[in-house]
Amino acid sequence: MGNLEWLDGPAARRREAGSSAEGPGPVLVAAFEGWNDAGDAATGAVEHLWERWGATTIASIDPEEFYDFTATRPHARREAGRRVIDWPANEFGWAEPDGTNGVVLLRGVEPQLRWRTFCGTVLEVADELGCEWVLTIGALLADVPHTRPTPVFGTAEDPGLGGRLGLGPSEYEGPTGILGALQGECGARGLPAASLWAAVPSYAPSAPSPKAAVTLAARAVTLLGTTVDTSVLDLASLSYERQLDELVAEDDTTLEYVHLLERQHDASERATDDGVVPNADQLLDEVERFLREQ
Repeated sequence: MGNLEWLDGPAARRREAGSSAEGPGPVLVAAFEGWNDAGDAATGAVEHLWERWGATTIASIDPEEFYDFTATRPHARREAGRRVIDWPANEFGWAEPDGTNGVVLLRGVEPQLRWRTFCGTVLEVADELGCEWVLTIGALLADVPHTRPTPVFGTAEDPGLGGRLGLGPSEYEGPTGILGALQGECGARGLPAASLWAAVPSYAPSAPSPKAAVTLAARAVTLLGTTVDTSVLDLASLSYERQLDELVAEDDTTLEYVHLLERQHDASERATDDGVVPNADQLLDEVERFLREQ
């Protein structure tokens, strides 16, 4: 497609081989700023993988066709004595972490226009590089406490890939974002795809969540069969928890809400351990009643 710009780099040999290359191909891992990225957790996870694996940019998508620039505005800055405009960027990076046949990382921004064409452009890269499957990463706001481990759930529509990764199909029906559109296009083309989603506390919607980002990164590398150093995100997660502890403690209503969520989480954990949680429904009703009253 004319809106895709390829750059020379370490993935050139793989691109030349494409889907005809012998053996399993690389995996495309994608995350987008916007509706699918609560707490910047999804893009934070991919950004961390990009940096730690030393990914090299191999391609980018021209934003002209896909964005309403009055909604997603470009940024102006000065560099080396001149004015520079940064447009919404969708960049593909090539990395070769241990135990893989290569990973193609996509860090992007959810477009406003021509989603089907945009998804086709993304999958053109997957096809050129002979990608074996696609992993999308997202994050959503949910009724979860910041004081407990970040919940992450995964789905896969393809039975073969799902069986290999231990994931089942999604039961969700309703409005979707670019990740849902990309998953749908993968299915239409017969390209196996999986998705990971992290839950971010709804009472801290504007705070970047390194805690959710590190959980997504760790789960992603497990599915990919490799590893990544997460020490930087681990330290940032401790700071994130301390800051939220202080903010929550300043408001009795929010503190009460967090305690309710903690009780609900702990009850769910006990259900997993022993299969019996007599008050689980009562706790859920209590949370919902609290939200209605507030």
